[in-house]
Amino acid sequence: MFAGAGAQAAPRATHTVPIGVSVKSLLDTARTRNPEYAAMQFEVDAAAARAEGAGRLPDPRLRVEWMEITQAGEQNPTLLPSRTGSTVYTLMQELPWFGKRALQRDIADLDIQGAKGRAAWAWADIAARIKVGFAQWVSVHENTRLNQEILDLLTRLEKVAQVRYAAGLAVQADAIRAQVELTMVKNELIALENEQRMTAARLNMLLARPADAALAAPSPLHSPPPAARLDAAVLLARARANNPQLASDEARRQAAEKSRDLVLRNRYPDFSIGVAPTQVRNSIRDWGLMLEVSIPFQQSTRRANEREAQAMVAAAAARLEATANQLQAELAENISGLDAARRTGEIIRANLLPQTEL
Repeated sequence: MFAGAGAQAAPRATHTVPIGVSVKSLLDTARTRNPEYAAMQFEVDAAAARAEGAGRLPDPRLRVEWMEITQAGEQNPTLLPSRTGSTVYTLMQELPWFGKRALQRDIADLDIQGAKGRAAWAWADIAARIKVGFAQWVSVHENTRLNQEILDLLTRLEKVAQVRYAAGLAVQADAIRAQVELTMVKNELIALENEQRMTAARLNMLLARPADAALAAPSPLHSPPPAARLDAAVLLARARANNPQLASDEARRQAAEKSRDLVLRNRYPDFSIGVAPTQVRNSIRDWGLMLEVSIPFQQSTRRANEREAQAMVAAAAARLEATANQLQAELAENISGLDAARRTGEIIRANLLPQTEL
């Protein structure tokens, strides 16, 4: 009875997929442990933190002026407001030209978008390397299994050849040939064992695990997509709409345009307004208002800054175009490679594999 009660109270066991058995197990581990992806996420957090203060007014300034601190030589110098001739308190607040704060907020928001795009692109690159590594992991395991089967077969053949040679039914060359083939397969197994360790080390590096950490035996790969899904125009349109690197470069281009607009706003003056109460003895006697205006006098410096901003816009646009061209070229290359791999696989399954097994 106690055993039954304990079984009912025990929590349900959770089954976790061993790392290495599927590409999903590798991706899930890398998403939480890969330091490169974590660094990009921290950059997104940093951009979001910077955006919180973008477009805010600068801190106000307080200025205190003590007048007649010696009372025409009648007393020792003092800073006590009640013993000076007068004390002027000036509180100033800077006010940027209209539209500057909105542009600063827009630039900060675009910086966040760019950081998110770079983080997504970093993850896409990490995921691609993991998927390639997993394909190699499956390949080396399958090759090891096949070579082990061939080794067992050749071992039996080598014994048969020796028996036939001893019985005078075969020449010595047959036994030697079987021994040579057996040695070659053993050497290939050694090379596969080394490749297996190297592939595991590369995968563990992407997962931020020790290089010699154990990985589970992989499950078979999924079949490649059919040729009907390899439409270059459709895939290119999807890439242009969803590629994170393109999104990051587009955000950078827009941020460069906003920065240029902000630089152009420097043609107009900024303001500072203030209020200045004057204390005489123990009471406030007078009030004053202040207005400061910056004079955009340095034309050469401002023109140079405007040219720099315009050049940055052109550079961002060129970088976006280069990324789009590279994306199109890589997509065409990958489609061609995938199609070639699919046709090669069909030939191997239909012709080479049956012949080899025979």
